[in-house]
Amino acid sequence: MGKFEERKQTIYDLICNELYVPMKVKEIAMLLDIPKSKREALQEVLDALVEEGKVEVSKKGKYAKAQAKFAVGVFDSNARGFGFVRVEGEEEDIFIGRDDRGGAIHNDKVKVKITAAPQGKRREGKVIQVLEHGKAQIVGTYEASKTFGFVVPDNGRFTQDIFVPLECSMGAVSGHKVIVELTQYGENGKKPEGKVVEIIGHINDPGTDILSIAKDFELPIEFGEKVLNQAVRVGKPVSEADKSGRLDLRDVMMVTIDGEDAKDLDDAVSLSMEGENYRLGVHIADVSNYVQEHSALDVEAFERGTSVYLVDRVIPMLPHVLSNGICSLNAGEERLALSCIMLINPKGEVIDHEIAETVICVDERMSYTSVNKILALKDERETARYERLVPMFRDMEKLAAILRKRRMKRGSIDFDFPETKVILDKEGWPVEIRPYERNVATKLIEDFMLIANETVAEDNFWQEIPFVYRTHENPDPDKIKKLSTFINNFGYNIHVGGDELHPKELQKLLEKIADTPEETLISRLTLRSMKQAKYTTDCTGHFGLAAKYYCHFTSPIRRYPDLQIHRIIKERLRGRMSEQRREHYGKILDEVAKQSSERERRAEEAERETVKLKKVQYMSEHIGEIFTGVISSVTGWGMYVELPDTIEGMVHVTSLRDDYYHYVEDTYELVGEVTGKRYKLGETVNVMVAGTDELMRTIDFEIA
Repeated sequence: MGKFEERKQTIYDLICNELYVPMKVKEIAMLLDIPKSKREALQEVLDALVEEGKVEVSKKGKYAKAQAKFAVGVFDSNARGFGFVRVEGEEEDIFIGRDDRGGAIHNDKVKVKITAAPQGKRREGKVIQVLEHGKAQIVGTYEASKTFGFVVPDNGRFTQDIFVPLECSMGAVSGHKVIVELTQYGENGKKPEGKVVEIIGHINDPGTDILSIAKDFELPIEFGEKVLNQAVRVGKPVSEADKSGRLDLRDVMMVTIDGEDAKDLDDAVSLSMEGENYRLGVHIADVSNYVQEHSALDVEAFERGTSVYLVDRVIPMLPHVLSNGICSLNAGEERLALSCIMLINPKGEVIDHEIAETVICVDERMSYTSVNKILALKDERETARYERLVPMFRDMEKLAAILRKRRMKRGSIDFDFPETKVILDKEGWPVEIRPYERNVATKLIEDFMLIANETVAEDNFWQEIPFVYRTHENPDPDKIKKLSTFINNFGYNIHVGGDELHPKELQKLLEKIADTPEETLISRLTLRSMKQAKYTTDCTGHFGLAAKYYCHFTSPIRRYPDLQIHRIIKERLRGRMSEQRREHYGKILDEVAKQSSERERRAEEAERETVKLKKVQYMSEHIGEIFTGVISSVTGWGMYVELPDTIEGMVHVTSLRDDYYHYVEDTYELVGEVTGKRYKLGETVNVMVAGTDELMRTIDFEIA
């Protein structure tokens, strides 16, 4: 131990034993008999103790032993043994070292003692009590022995195998994917124990891999008999009584535009010209007509929160008999809708609008590919086939461009990172992975849905009715400062007024870096500085869209908040929004927003994990092959490299054998100690596929 550390420990011991009353530096020096000439050194020691969280200093400059602070939160385990505790309502989590877990496993609710709180850095703590186990069942692979078995968890955050007595195995054999219910959690150094409660299938059976991920995330796969029966009962054809009192738009030309494989068509669009103005109609399936509040269907939809789009299947929020049936806006069939009809001037301003309950009949079921052929590729055959619709499509293209230009002018940010399209064979094996293409048709529908969502949100905000908004908070000021410091290295800057950042600044930055070598690097760091969007009952705006008012109105088949919003709108339109109903919505909507946000996160994670798994399986057939990619992330343990097809792998720092590399956090670089060679974000490199791990869902690259 160095002299400074010895001195620090001595002073800390004295403070702990003697300093019962907070004292200033001068008083501490007198108590410890430290001369004036050494006061600077004492101050240095005290500052270090404060930074470590061992000593507290008041606003008046008085020092005392730090009082032990405690927190309660949820433990997030890491595959490498350490973890973090998330405390509700706090932005920053608490780091828990490998030896300080106190027997906690992933998702446990724990009490933590804060052991260090260095200024400007993450707090550190120690789990002192497991208050509640968060996970009763775990998905894993069963391995049989003569007299017992054990389950290797699929989720790497569960770091111990689970012992299963033979009589509790349900007859599982080695290689079975199973759900094991924990009977003992492994306290006091013992191994966790459990019993098999479900055999999902064998690891070699098609679809078992994805189903296992769905089960691990506790996604509800099947609908109960009561829910299915109710869906069949309510899913009757549109009757004359259903149409009564609705605005009749059956003669208005409209289309749905979706992917070729889409089956739940919940939005249709129409467009006509009124002089120089555009009359845009966004017509959304009236799902709330069939899913009544408090019904079995509603309770199930609330619990699910959202449809989940896994690589090989969709887990719907509503039964297919509804989502693909009466609630799907199929061409040539009468359907009930909730329509937002907007009059938009050539500047892209909504100068008038109407929200109404309607009855519609879609003229044509169009695909993104087909509309793109007409508008972008000028395909003669496709143009001739849909001749009567082509003028409307061309007007739609003009309006979409106007709306997009207006949105960009106000500062809307468009991160154009490609999503992944995975092509599977009949056995569920990935045969192709490529970026999902955005074209003129997909952007057109995005633009129309965005303006409808904004219009509905603003309309209801001024009605002063309880509502569910889609909000996106301003980025964390500290993250923006870090981003600002980093981009200065490339000659860029962003203007931050006080702690407020206008989205226009980030949009300008993205425009400046377009088509430069550092574009990918800075775009990724900018995205990481942003917060996640969520559902709230307060209309605080959407930072990423630079929108003051925003909600989700356009997908009630697959998102619960949209369904809830439709109910509120319809009650207002029918004059039933009494004080009693306002109070009712005031009581329930916070929980709707919270639950929907949580379910959305779960769905996103599950979707991401299935894609990662298929990428690993795909690359397992390319071991030893060389690819060109871009460094997408740099950490202390290595760098991630992303290939043009969106596949990402890790180059471990230990595989860089030509030098010893140090991680430079400020510039996101790995720098060779002897050679000075640098690997930095955004750099193009050649990599060889060194290995894959299906259980951990990781791909290992080496520099080629």
